[in-house]
Amino acid sequence: MELVLGTGRNKVSTDFSSMTTGQDTDDDPLGASLSTLFRGYGADNRQAAVSKLSRSSAMRHLPQSFANPGKLTAIAMLYLGVGTCAMRMTVGKAFAFDGASPITFDAGPLGPLQISGGMTGYTYALSGTGDAARPGLLGTDRSFGDEFLNGLIRLRKSDGLIQFTVQMGSTTSLTLGTEPSRSSVQTLSTGPLYAGSLIIAPTSNFKISAGLVGSVEGYESTLDWNNTDLLTTDIFYVQNSKSVGVTATYKIGAITVKAIFGDGFDTGVWNFAQALVTYTLNSDNSLNIYGASNLGRTNPGAHFYGSASLPYSRSFVGSGPTSAAALVNSNMIGAYYSFTKGNLTLVPEVQYVYAKIDHKIGLDKASGNLGAALFADYKFGKSPWSIGAWAECFSSNGPDLWFINPRSKGVGLSISPTWQRKYLFVRASLGVLRLIDIGDGIGYGSKGSGRDQATAALGAGFLF
Repeated sequence: MELVLGTGRNKVSTDFSSMTTGQDTDDDPLGASLSTLFRGYGADNRQAAVSKLSRSSAMRHLPQSFANPGKLTAIAMLYLGVGTCAMRMTVGKAFAFDGASPITFDAGPLGPLQISGGMTGYTYALSGTGDAARPGLLGTDRSFGDEFLNGLIRLRKSDGLIQFTVQMGSTTSLTLGTEPSRSSVQTLSTGPLYAGSLIIAPTSNFKISAGLVGSVEGYESTLDWNNTDLLTTDIFYVQNSKSVGVTATYKIGAITVKAIFGDGFDTGVWNFAQALVTYTLNSDNSLNIYGASNLGRTNPGAHFYGSASLPYSRSFVGSGPTSAAALVNSNMIGAYYSFTKGNLTLVPEVQYVYAKIDHKIGLDKASGNLGAALFADYKFGKSPWSIGAWAECFSSNGPDLWFINPRSKGVGLSISPTWQRKYLFVRASLGVLRLIDIGDGIGYGSKGSGRDQATAALGAGFLF
């Protein structure tokens, strides 16, 4: 596998020509062969991590009464209408898109190079919004809108002893239960450079690379065309994305091991280690176990992922329970298993992330987040239609902000029919999240006590 110079929380560079599912696919053939089905390197490039910080502003509002339940029904009705319209159009697969073949050309002494890319935008409707004076947990009074989601172009050399990958573009993600965020080129320390790695591959089984690396955490990707659904889960939300570091990958038989050491969360502090072990039983079954750990301490003054409204240069870790201190100083363990039978693919995943007590950075009590999800995708034969879906449950403990609110607990469900015709695709998604426990903070709606939030989205894009 290769290491990538990239941005945001996107994990690894994406191979548009061989998109499977799960997180962004490595540009490296060794990595690709290792998980032919769903490799997900964690919440890839999750710019959603940035919106995690904006959520803390909602905690300043006091809870009152239930959010308007009528909005939830209205959103569901809107989604049904949108989904029906989409099905009358013509566009591609839901879970694993059929990537277009890259454009290959002869670059003289560099040998053959490949160019590929993709772009997605979407329109959305939300329930659980507030008003201008009391935006509630979502932090917005905007129930409808549209956003540019992801746009990337990549140049790569994928053969020989010396290889490289360069990707430029703007990325973000859409996590159920949170406010949609604008795509941005100022999330990472590298600006619009989403990925840029130099790779040395002395053998077909061993590869080492350096740059801004993609995370190995989790199954989902920041890039929507690598996922079963337009919406992402709590599991994805708390994961690391790109960071500066060194990656080594070794494959022996059915087992592939990938290890990363770097700054973690693009903080500039080299103290973060990650590892992924993949066991490929056969072409239809693979087991992935991943982990990550901060081996030291990342202080409040270190940089953290930026956003469309807060550039990386002015974004810092901070200290205390509502900062990014718990996230960047965390430890993680997780696993997912991919199973395919005919046109059906199922991927269960479980993950636990936690932060220890460290009074010097404002973490006065231990805390963590436990998440579990089941992803599914079904392809309707040779038709351009497929349908993806996932169900999740999550639980945060302790005073630190991981997802939604400190000590929040909830369940979520999302379904996403997709149509793809050659390079074009259209995808509709409907997700509903229910807070079993609102936790230490406000709920949805202007009254701050709503427990339900629904997101309906219709996205379209192309791959080349």
